[in-house]
Amino acid sequence: MSPLGSRRARWPPALRSSLFAFFLWDRMPLGFFLPQPAGKKNAPFIPSLTPDFAEWIRCFRALCCKGPPPARPEYDLVCIGLTGSGKTSLLSKLCSESPDNVVSTTGFSIKAVPFQNAILNVKELGGADNIRKYWSRYYQGSQGVIFVLDSASSEDDLEAARNELHSALQHPQLCTLPFLILANHQDKPAARSVQEIKKYFELEPLARGKRWILQPCSLDDMDALKDSFSQLINLLEEKDHEAVRM
Repeated sequence: MSPLGSRRARWPPALRSSLFAFFLWDRMPLGFFLPQPAGKKNAPFIPSLTPDFAEWIRCFRALCCKGPPPARPEYDLVCIGLTGSGKTSLLSKLCSESPDNVVSTTGFSIKAVPFQNAILNVKELGGADNIRKYWSRYYQGSQGVIFVLDSASSEDDLEAARNELHSALQHPQLCTLPFLILANHQDKPAARSVQEIKKYFELEPLARGKRWILQPCSLDDMDALKDSFSQLINLLEEKDHEAVRM
């Protein structure tokens, strides 16, 4: 007896039967395993299995022979906001990076932020005065916008953030894209509420007919932050589906 034959002889009978059944199932349609119709003459002899056992094989095959999971869709986003609004800290926290290594972005940086149903490739642009005038050079190819504002900032900084958001909402390369507007630093005593931000930024009249979400956030509430991004992903998927239908 060959070494392979001797090894087969040592396999438990139940395992040999299961492997043989799986071998047949992998090579024949399900109909071959079901009982032959009563009264059918001249039917070839085919080993038949009960439907329950056939279902067991189906499950075994699904568990052991399934391919890799489908690839998650990727979306290219641009993230803008004034210096100190907390863009870098929020993105780093979503990427599970240590807060000790966070350095404010002076030019631009790109992070791949993973979620269960999508990957967001976020291009974060620095928010300093001498950088903001170049933001529009980096808008091309974006599929969505993240705008982060400091809800506890001074009146002057809040006015500057308001002007930048208005410019972005009306920019030809961004005006049709989904917007996620994050009112950050809600954990600070001076933080303005979402309703105050919405009224001050005049979002209702300005963004009417556009896809936008205004959400409060802070580093202390990651569940709320992830939920905000999940809503953004839903808007991105809706825009994809509309593009397919057109």
